[in-house]
Amino acid sequence: MQVVDPSRLSQKALPAVTYIESVTVDRKELAATKSLRLDPHPRDLQINYTSPTFLIPQKVKFRYRLDGYDRDWHEAVTRRQAFYTDLPPGSYTFRVIASNSDGVWNDSAGKLDFSITPAFYQTIWFRALCVVAFLGLGWGLYQLRLRQLAQQFNIRLEERVGERTRIARDLHDTLLQSFHGILLHFQTGINLLPRCPTEAREALEKAMHQAKHAIVEGREAIQGLRSSVVETNDLALAMRTLGEELAANSQSVTFQVHVEGTPRDLHPILRDEVYRITGEGIRNAFLHADAQRIEVEIHYGENLLRVRVRDNGKGIDLKLIRNGPEGHFGLRGMRERAKLVGGKLTVWSELRAGTEVELSIPAARAYTVPTEGRPMRLTDRIFAKLSGRG
Repeated sequence: MQVVDPSRLSQKALPAVTYIESVTVDRKELAATKSLRLDPHPRDLQINYTSPTFLIPQKVKFRYRLDGYDRDWHEAVTRRQAFYTDLPPGSYTFRVIASNSDGVWNDSAGKLDFSITPAFYQTIWFRALCVVAFLGLGWGLYQLRLRQLAQQFNIRLEERVGERTRIARDLHDTLLQSFHGILLHFQTGINLLPRCPTEAREALEKAMHQAKHAIVEGREAIQGLRSSVVETNDLALAMRTLGEELAANSQSVTFQVHVEGTPRDLHPILRDEVYRITGEGIRNAFLHADAQRIEVEIHYGENLLRVRVRDNGKGIDLKLIRNGPEGHFGLRGMRERAKLVGGKLTVWSELRAGTEVELSIPAARAYTVPTEGRPMRLTDRIFAKLSGRG
């Protein structure tokens, strides 16, 4: 009996023809139809192909390539499947060729055109929308930053304008009025000098005396501009120092400072305002009250910071308390400053019964640290941050 081995036959084989059988996407088999469309995000893609050769089929070899994804042909040898994972969205053309048993490759490849549908966030319009949203967000942040800078600039400008306004008021209430009086005395002395030398001398001496008084007032105004609490957070010490400087020119006045409660650190901006408001009250008491006793009481409360200035002087008329003396801006400026720091200024007075000026500020605005045993609230943190930046 003779056995014929087909692999040893030497007859010339015909070129191998390839066909695409089917496509398997995530274990779901689909027919290899024309212009096949696949769902977004195909995890595993398998393309099945074959070559219907009956002469020595084990010698048939394959090569395949996915146009738009592969750069070179893949040698599949005798395997009849091509595998791809996580293909991006787009259009593809799969090509496969085969060689017959004589090693001759066919010229016409089996071809399959298919496309993968993009997810909504992979589309061009979505990416364009993201770019527009990003640019819009950047523009919005840029505008917000500009508004913040403008707001900070306006705050600084208002502070400077407010400070200059206060300086103008102080100068108006002290130096300008004093110099105006000096000029009147000098003019009187000049007019009397040719015919009444004695009276002229008296007028000039009054002018010199008033000039000395103007110097004292100017020094006190400068002391008001200077913020001693910037160097130290001891509000009582700052008040005592100011009162003692003023009392040095008024030997008949007794000045005292009393502190109630545990002293607390104040916000830097606020403590300057408290010093200026209280200092204005102290100076008014020394200059205008004709008092024998002036007291400052500082109360560090759980919920409130309260500062009082009291004197036993001649008092203030009710109309003057409401509107302030004509041409004077002391009380009005004190109220404006109290409002800026979120506090309240109360003035009580009666004729020949003395005057009391009280400044009260909520603890949340005044203190830099929370009350012992209590957490700092959000408003405290915000105010502390703003004050520290200022």
